[in-house]
Amino acid sequence: MATGPNVDPVARGTIPTLKQSWADLFRWRQRVAITNENGDVTTEWQSPAPLQNPVKLLMQLNARDWLFFIVGFLAWTADAFDFHALSIQTVKLAKYYHTSKTNITTAITLTLLLRSVGAAFFGLAGDKFGRKWPMVVNMVVLGLLQIATIYSGTFQQFLAVRSLFGLFMGGVYGNAIAMALENCPVNARGLMSGILQQGYSFGYVLAACANLGVGGATETWKTVFWIAAGFSIAVGLVRICFPESQQFLAAKRSGKPKVTPAAFWRETRLMLAREWRMCVYCIILMTWFNYYSHTSQDSYTTFLLTQKEFKNAAASRGSILMKVGACVGGTCIGYLSQFIGRRRAMVGAALISACLIPAWILPTSEPSLSASGFFMQFFVQGAWGVIPIHLNELSPPAFRSSFPGITYQLGNMISSPSAQIVNAISESHFVRGVDGERVEAYGPTMGIATAIIAVGIAVTAALGPEKRGSRFETTAPAGTDIAVMGKRSEDPEAASDSDGRLEKEVEARVERV
Repeated sequence: MATGPNVDPVARGTIPTLKQSWADLFRWRQRVAITNENGDVTTEWQSPAPLQNPVKLLMQLNARDWLFFIVGFLAWTADAFDFHALSIQTVKLAKYYHTSKTNITTAITLTLLLRSVGAAFFGLAGDKFGRKWPMVVNMVVLGLLQIATIYSGTFQQFLAVRSLFGLFMGGVYGNAIAMALENCPVNARGLMSGILQQGYSFGYVLAACANLGVGGATETWKTVFWIAAGFSIAVGLVRICFPESQQFLAAKRSGKPKVTPAAFWRETRLMLAREWRMCVYCIILMTWFNYYSHTSQDSYTTFLLTQKEFKNAAASRGSILMKVGACVGGTCIGYLSQFIGRRRAMVGAALISACLIPAWILPTSEPSLSASGFFMQFFVQGAWGVIPIHLNELSPPAFRSSFPGITYQLGNMISSPSAQIVNAISESHFVRGVDGERVEAYGPTMGIATAIIAVGIAVTAALGPEKRGSRFETTAPAGTDIAVMGKRSEDPEAASDSDGRLEKEVEARVERV
């Protein structure tokens, strides 16, 4: 990687960071902070390494790396299948419970609201205890809650189960991406991030295929939920058979002292005091991104069924092709982000998707809508394909399980009413359908909302930080630094001195922020 002369250091503070990030967006070389063996930090320009053959990048992963990546991918795929088993069957569920489609999407809102609680609990558990057992618990309980949904006799029971479902669904993302990506070679992370994120789209494709296979009868929604339950429980049982993340174990061994709960929480508080601006930025970014995906996809099947008046089979085929485009786009743009930069990839994909909106909602035939849906989601999920590695690189190194999961799910919580808002507006506004009759205005509602969101993503990403190529392989688990300080002193007087040094360090770090 080519390097240049030393330059101004990475900016600190909100306004300086915004100005520097905007200026750096238009410079090809990247501003990188280098820390030498003495702890001295210098900043220099670095040119990105040339794009490498993706096959060669994939071959850099050894069998163990692939094992952890595939398990993380399957967990994220099962998570998406569970979620979309509901969203693509909104019409069936509305008929089954004799209520409106807007009321059914209340379940989506509740699920997304409570995911942040699960993300915090299971993410912190993953940082302290490892990636394995939190994920096992998540996946098995998710499967059981899918079964509980099937046996919900009333709409109120249905909403209660889906709320509980959100708690456990929230814990999957952070542990899945940490386990899948933390062992990947640095120059392969962009490609692997793109592939990993498409587990979400692949889960949608599988759910749509299941919906297509069972047909359009109202009661068939239960069969799709049975399939989702089996998938989640199977992933959890498979995860039991494989070891803990080697990177996590190695980092824990290098830390040596046992991490106590008190040390863990003290370092967590220190991290939040030091990195609160980064936390806020990532939550804002993830709020935009979650609105982006949920607005453009959760009601897409309903849009085809109601406004375009497709049959269940045609609507399912359109949804499947849309998400195939998402899988391809996320992989390709995630790969390109390793060369062109994370922020440029997100900004470009978001703006192109905004330009495609008319072609996405105006056609009336299945081939035209399928083609435009493919390319729309190519760029929507293309921008998303950068997110797993971007969040990992922006995360405080010891919190790579909790930080991405919590910021992602808090963004999800803020954007949780997205599907409900789209359905409510669409059901109260009407346009002319293909046969001239008045139909619910899903197309215009989704199009206008997605255009606003795409511009918001482009602006937020353009003004935010980037740490492409960050190295975090040797970082010890959260709490180790404080545990080391505690280990140095065993007598009360020395312990008091140690606590005093820690408090001074906290104050100094907060002041620097």
